[in-house]
Amino acid sequence: MLIVQKYGGTSVGNPERIKNVARRVVRTREQGHDVVVVVSAMSGETDKLINLSSQVNENPDPREMDMLLSTGERVTIALLAMAIQALGHKAQSFTGRQAGIVSDCVHTKARIEKISGERVKQALKDGKIAVVAGFQGITATDDVTTLGRGGSDLSAVAVAAALKADVCDIYTDVDGVYTTDPNMVPQARKLDKISYDEMLELASLGAKVLQTRSVEFAKKYNVPVRVLSSFNDNPGTLVTKEDADMEKVVVSGVAYDKNQVKVTVQGVPDKPGVAAKIFNTISENNVVVDMIIQNIGEGGLTDMSFTVPKTDAKKILDVMKKVVAEIGAKGVSVKEDIAKVSIVGVGMRSHSGVAAKMFSAMAKEGINIMMISTSEIKISIVIEAKYTELAVRVLHETFEMDKAA
Repeated sequence: MLIVQKYGGTSVGNPERIKNVARRVVRTREQGHDVVVVVSAMSGETDKLINLSSQVNENPDPREMDMLLSTGERVTIALLAMAIQALGHKAQSFTGRQAGIVSDCVHTKARIEKISGERVKQALKDGKIAVVAGFQGITATDDVTTLGRGGSDLSAVAVAAALKADVCDIYTDVDGVYTTDPNMVPQARKLDKISYDEMLELASLGAKVLQTRSVEFAKKYNVPVRVLSSFNDNPGTLVTKEDADMEKVVVSGVAYDKNQVKVTVQGVPDKPGVAAKIFNTISENNVVVDMIIQNIGEGGLTDMSFTVPKTDAKKILDVMKKVVAEIGAKGVSVKEDIAKVSIVGVGMRSHSGVAAKMFSAMAKEGINIMMISTSEIKISIVIEAKYTELAVRVLHETFEMDKAA
């Protein structure tokens, strides 16, 4: 088998943990498998580099930022290769560029366009363990890029797809995917398996186990992904194609996200083309919009609200002030103390009354719902941030997620 293993920052957080990862990798190799390891920077390293940059320039150039941030993973790949060699096995480290990970030119959140992986394939042929830097790539014009937070997950799945690996094992500080955050709900249950679609929704809705784009990639190229702990040998969670068993469970998980803000544009002229103008401008500024609500128009004007990541709050306010002036709206405001709470499950397709049950549970606790968004397998609500924990606990209990199907 060809196995791609990915270890996050916590798993390689210090020399002892790097040696522990090396032992795991070697154990897999000694079981007769070919192994490619993708690693993140040591925990805290990326934040340290961001802090350094802010001390010399409060608004750093994204290209230089990528050059700086890509150094974190280079440290880890070299140290891990050395640790594997110390255990008597051949290993070779590769930067994103050396591994042939080619991305687009959007600095700090680039998208992978292709992976050649020629040098990695050669290393495997030569009987070596290949150690690849996650989170980074190279543009067609040889500029270093990074893939955004959690980008090492994407690197691992993309490498697995390019090399046609049998499985991609994502090692993290939790031992699988849970029905919700176990730190918030002690009764949270680990799932044996979950569909790509459910995992995609949970990841995009705030569950921090896997990065969203990595799940998209896994689904597109049908890469089986296992989420495992790097600190124990417990069986993890398999992220795979949907099957009949999964549909029996109405709700598989509850996710929450406090890293969003609600932007409201007041007094928007209620006429064709205005919404397109607003959202085209937002798109041009590379800001991702999540939920959108437009109120019923009165007197030729309407209010429009949408949510964006909290990190883009200042940027979006500056952008929207210009747009407001251009379209003749009355103003724009940003509300920060909000949270998005969501329930997810492929079983929703074949079970009715799920939304009513969710809204009734919130009403019973006196939690006001500001925004609602639904898809075939998820329902999301925006509430005041202070009610996040209560909402998650109540929904977990309401849909009996502590019980196995």
